[in-house]
Amino acid sequence: MTIVGALVALVVLVTAVVVLVQSLGDDDAERTRLAGALAMAPADSARFSWTDWTAVRREVGLDLDAASPGSAVEDLLDRGFEDDLTSTSALGASAVVMQERLGFSPATLDWELFSQGPTVATLTMRAGPDLDFDRVISSLRKAGYAEPDSPTGAWVANPVEDQITSIISPELTIIALDSEAGLLFASDSSAGLTAAVAAGEVAETDALPQDVVEAVGEPLSASLATGDQACSALAMARADATDEDEGKALVAAAGDVNPLTGFSIGAGPGGDVRVVMGFESEEQARTNAETRAVLATGPAPGQGGTFGERFTLDRVSVTGQAVALDLAPEPGAYVLSDLSNGPVLFATC
Repeated sequence: MTIVGALVALVVLVTAVVVLVQSLGDDDAERTRLAGALAMAPADSARFSWTDWTAVRREVGLDLDAASPGSAVEDLLDRGFEDDLTSTSALGASAVVMQERLGFSPATLDWELFSQGPTVATLTMRAGPDLDFDRVISSLRKAGYAEPDSPTGAWVANPVEDQITSIISPELTIIALDSEAGLLFASDSSAGLTAAVAAGEVAETDALPQDVVEAVGEPLSASLATGDQACSALAMARADATDEDEGKALVAAAGDVNPLTGFSIGAGPGGDVRVVMGFESEEQARTNAETRAVLATGPAPGQGGTFGERFTLDRVSVTGQAVALDLAPEPGAYVLSDLSNGPVLFATC
């Protein structure tokens, strides 16, 4: 039997595992930590990288605080990498320096959201209970950051004069603190920091459909994108010509595929991964639940091999206009980090 023929045969089997889930209304569901963070992203953001540092520390079995040595933070990153939980962070390369010289780091942050738009990239971070803002202020002074005129103003490091800029991520060049709200903002540009602070004050961004955000739940880490961004970044057009042709044939055999309105791939406790895709209607969601599940159990052109070598598809569910694929990664497979960038056949538009 050909590969395409085998996929056709799978359609009947996959249909049986699709589960319809009652969508939770605004009055029935409390906002998740991730949903609260997304609401504070700049309005034109198209791609989001979420790391729940409190949950990651708990998952890898480390209890860190402001006094923890840099080696302990490095251990956190190593363990998180092994569990595929830290590829979403924009702080990884700077984490040890942050702990030793900036007064905050993945050891003391509650969570981190890295938002990317057409013009700016921003970091919004919530302080954990062990983060001392007075210590952060003192550390930024010592590191060479120019002190702002107001408590919530911009701390700016000069790339020419301040050595710290050569050993931290560019996204930490400009930092703002809001101790009352327990938030820290950062960017590599003044425009980015201004956008981050303004969005954090309003907390009303709605870049992703509500059904998608609800279906994502509470991941330890996740990569999310608007529909247009996902359809571009994950498209089979990013594959070489041979893989793109194979992808087209597999999609044609699987059934109807509609454009996405939102996308997320996130890691949960215990290593499970959930993929969420949003669509324009509930009818499209039900149709795509079947076709996307077929594609997720077959070949992986552009990635190499098959998706079955990377994970087992445990469950497919539909909540309103969102489809969720629950994946159980194979030992040693880095599903979140590998499939956060295209081409990804089952997420193609």
